[in-house]
Amino acid sequence: MTHLTQQLHGVPGTDGHGGTTPDPAPGPFAGGWADTAATPPPLSGASWAAKRRAVLSERFPGERIVVPSGGLKVRSNDFDYAFRPHSAFIHLTGEQGSHAVPDSVLVLEPTGGGHTSVLFTRPRSPRDGGPHGTDFHADHRYGEFWVGRRRTLAETSAALGIEAADREGLRSALSRPVPTRVLRGEDALVDGLVPAQRAADSELVQFLSESRLVKDDWEIAQLRAAVDSTVAGFHDVAGELERATRLERGERWIEGTFNRRARLDGNGLGFETIAAAGAHACVLHWMRNDGPVRAGDLLLLDAGVETDSFHTGDVTRVLPVGGRFSDAQRRVYDLVFAAQSAGIAALRPGAPYGDFHRAAMAVIAEGLDSWGLRPYGATASTPKADLYRRYTVCGTGHMLGLDCHDCAGARTETYLGGHLEPGHVLTVEPGLYFQPDDLTVPEELRGIGIRIEDDFLITDTGAECLSSGLPRDADAVEEWLARSS
Repeated sequence: MTHLTQQLHGVPGTDGHGGTTPDPAPGPFAGGWADTAATPPPLSGASWAAKRRAVLSERFPGERIVVPSGGLKVRSNDFDYAFRPHSAFIHLTGEQGSHAVPDSVLVLEPTGGGHTSVLFTRPRSPRDGGPHGTDFHADHRYGEFWVGRRRTLAETSAALGIEAADREGLRSALSRPVPTRVLRGEDALVDGLVPAQRAADSELVQFLSESRLVKDDWEIAQLRAAVDSTVAGFHDVAGELERATRLERGERWIEGTFNRRARLDGNGLGFETIAAAGAHACVLHWMRNDGPVRAGDLLLLDAGVETDSFHTGDVTRVLPVGGRFSDAQRRVYDLVFAAQSAGIAALRPGAPYGDFHRAAMAVIAEGLDSWGLRPYGATASTPKADLYRRYTVCGTGHMLGLDCHDCAGARTETYLGGHLEPGHVLTVEPGLYFQPDDLTVPEELRGIGIRIEDDFLITDTGAECLSSGLPRDADAVEEWLARSS
């Protein structure tokens, strides 16, 4: 809108195609600006990030490590998606939501005794000339008039406890010949400047993921806050169920209700909200959210609030829209609840990671067997582990942290094939999904999708449910909805 207005009125600074044109003189923007430099206090995660950089330095002595934040991505023409840095960059800098600057690059430069850390970033555009002297009003993508104030380099250094330098110096900084590992695919300039070393770069990705498996005290506090806000969002939704039934696209109302909480309490969503009513609940990642919410149907809500530090919750509840489960709905719900309870009971330090999944699936298999639901026939030779994938589809949980599916670059032997440790945070979320056109199940079950998901911290003695502020069993869910209406 504003860009078009500028083009029509001949105001310099845009080229009519979403780009910028040089503005050789500041004209009406010259002079008269107050000094607004500040000295921000260190961000709460900065000291913890310094410890993580020290671990990274110890792992790769004598090698340069380059971790870009990533850049802006175009949504449509001259509008970008909201920026979120790469999770490894966040983990190593302690950067937070509203301050994150696109195209920043963290460089750990080897020295005789370890590494020095330098954050190459876009500084605040000065208003008194210099190489960035007109950016503040002429650059619609990065200029302060357009997208808000950036920190000065000194302010960035004070906030993060890292030496900060202008991104313009990145090319020179990477020119010195030294073994270099890069988090690739996030910054085209970096990828072009440093020849790819596939094995070395892959090893870096693995380490950056695995270093996030066990959360430190600060991360655990952030995840508690994320889950608390997520729980609040579910309470918000419970109070809006009846309103949603009166709207043509009631799923969108549910989505918006939760999303408002995410923006109020944190940076936003940890992932796109799944607000799936009726048979939409059988689509594991239903994010269209364009359907009605009808009394008598179930609503599956899978959602998470992302804090300003970018840590996210991830919780799922299934709500009977009319306030009570039907007999068929409760039958499925109770089986999934029993499966989740078995999975939760298997959470303990030292246990193989897969134990909670196997425990939950054993309950589901026994329950479906008792219902006579054998999709390949009673005498099928299909291995029992695969027999019910038609109705369960996916695993029973995942690590949780900066990413909803956290630590995805870790090696199998340290994650899926590893053991639970104190400080792991993960979800337990078994589900049953009976597709509306599945002739292998009784008609009364078709179109029912149930998933119950909670977030857990592995402790020295067992597991703590971080999302215990929401009811789990069917009776408690009905009582909760009655109170919320």
